[in-house]
Amino acid sequence: MTALEILHEFWGYDSFRSRQQEIIDSAAAGRDTLALLPTGGGKSVCFQVPALMKDGIALVITPLVALMKDQVRTLQDKGIKALAVHAGMGRQEVDTILNNACYGDFKFLYVSPERLSTFLFRSYLPQMNVSYIVVDEAHCISQWGYDFRPDYLKIGELRKVVDAPVIALTATATPAVAKDIMARLGFREENIIGSSFARQNLSYIVRRSDDKLGQLIAVCNGVPGTGIVYTRNRAKTEEVASMLSANGISASFYHAGLSHSLRSERQEDWRRDKIRVMVCTNAFGMGIDKPDVRFVVHLDLPDSPEAYFQEAGRAGRDGKPAYAVQIWNSTDLQRLRQIEKVSFPPVDYIADVYQKVHAFYEIPYGAGEGRMLKFNLEEFCKHFSLGRQEVYYAVKYIEREGHWTLTEDMEVELRVKIKASRQELYDIEFEDTLAVPLLELLMRRYEGIFSWSVAIEEDYICTKLGIAKPQLHQLLYKMSLMHVINYIPQDRADILTIAHPRLEPGNVALSPMRYQLLKESYHARSAAMEDYVADDSMCRSRKLLAYFGETDAPECGICDVCRLQNKRDHGRSDQSSDLLEEALPEEIKAFIAGKDGRYTLADLRQHLGLPSRFAELPWTDTLRRLIDDGSVPPPQL
Repeated sequence: MTALEILHEFWGYDSFRSRQQEIIDSAAAGRDTLALLPTGGGKSVCFQVPALMKDGIALVITPLVALMKDQVRTLQDKGIKALAVHAGMGRQEVDTILNNACYGDFKFLYVSPERLSTFLFRSYLPQMNVSYIVVDEAHCISQWGYDFRPDYLKIGELRKVVDAPVIALTATATPAVAKDIMARLGFREENIIGSSFARQNLSYIVRRSDDKLGQLIAVCNGVPGTGIVYTRNRAKTEEVASMLSANGISASFYHAGLSHSLRSERQEDWRRDKIRVMVCTNAFGMGIDKPDVRFVVHLDLPDSPEAYFQEAGRAGRDGKPAYAVQIWNSTDLQRLRQIEKVSFPPVDYIADVYQKVHAFYEIPYGAGEGRMLKFNLEEFCKHFSLGRQEVYYAVKYIEREGHWTLTEDMEVELRVKIKASRQELYDIEFEDTLAVPLLELLMRRYEGIFSWSVAIEEDYICTKLGIAKPQLHQLLYKMSLMHVINYIPQDRADILTIAHPRLEPGNVALSPMRYQLLKESYHARSAAMEDYVADDSMCRSRKLLAYFGETDAPECGICDVCRLQNKRDHGRSDQSSDLLEEALPEEIKAFIAGKDGRYTLADLRQHLGLPSRFAELPWTDTLRRLIDDGSVPPPQL
């Protein structure tokens, strides 16, 4: 089938969006392709369509587990065979999935980047007929990008084993980062295809205010529909959500510190409009495709234009008017500079943290390779009387240098290590008669269980022993009290995976020159964010687009800078809210629709009168325009 036939059969569309066809044709021709499309620009179609045109299975690498699961579910609903492998899965489950990927006629295998270097994945790779290597969120591979992830560097190594073209996709890449992406992915030739990052329907608004919460309430009351409010820390999400609720605005909060089930529940409630406003950290939103978000508000300044553009871009993905509002004051600039300072602790401090982490877990020199450590940052900092932020950024920089990998908020599988020797096991008298068959089962099934903690497949063990999971957990706990085993219950935690044996002081490579370049790159991004909010002489959209290399972008006409200029040009001096003016047509249309199109001017006047937030606006002019363009019927006499 042709690309258009596939699009029509599985997606129900008769034409592609801007640049999608060009990206698909490039990939179908076997060319390595970097697709630069804005958030909501239909990136998934750009690799899913060519993969369906070609024999084999597309290997899709993405760090977003939520997006991974959602896309697999969506493909399966369309009758397309797709699989996913991500953190938190047991060995047997992964083994089955990879076997199906090789021999089961599947079209897509979604993989988290940390899985690429595992022995199990590597063992199956030669048997896979890989059609494409797809790299989602491709900016994560660039060390000059704002969201660098060391695991992405393994994708370049993958190309040495798999002879398949690359389709790399991102919504946030400066020209320098785009060039770095292609180099690190081993592009045979530079090939960038992208549409403008401009969002015609998204109005960028910047408000400088010492009363941030008052401004936030005004936005929530002034713009109907669903919203997202981003804050920098977890405690603030709860405070702001409580404040909004107290002011009659349906709101809840979301951050990585909540349980997995609670996060899923709140995310679903927000998606289904049971919650109107979600107050959150940047842990919320990645991979969430809710098209009718009407506003995104930032109460704190993001570290970079890339982060801001990504988060603000979650508004208005349905193409209807939406707002990206940044509320700031001088305190934000001070905080941004302080964050920059703590983000780059001295290199000797970083080297000391490397040694302290190993000492904390009692790992001697020359040992520790492959160990997975539950890393509690608070406990570590308390133990050594260290500052939390400095340690966190030291750990992240050590990760950049390849000494370990930090996986935050990972679902930890139940793990067991047998402490007693084989001979000692024969001499132990167990009260529970199931202890011996459990140990025999563990020893037969899990190689290396005497040397390190291995992940246990609970369902398999329970089926073999004929017991329920609570009984298994109780039995393992009793055996751990007898010092027969080390027992790590299932949990969610930050995990440090040690890449190589512990190095002695002086031998820890930390690349001071690269450290300095990264520091300068971070400073440039931070300064660009300051310039975005402080400069009210240039169209907000033009400023953002220029940062991403679109230097000839026209003025948007709808941001706060453009709207103010339009008022000056037309001699207007009223100070009515820009947000309210934009929201008024939708308010009028919603009211008339609720009346089934039968209304009088008196009805509408009463609806928009005090205490309505629209009372002071020239609503009759707006109504006349809506009637003239056929958006609403005329009122009844």
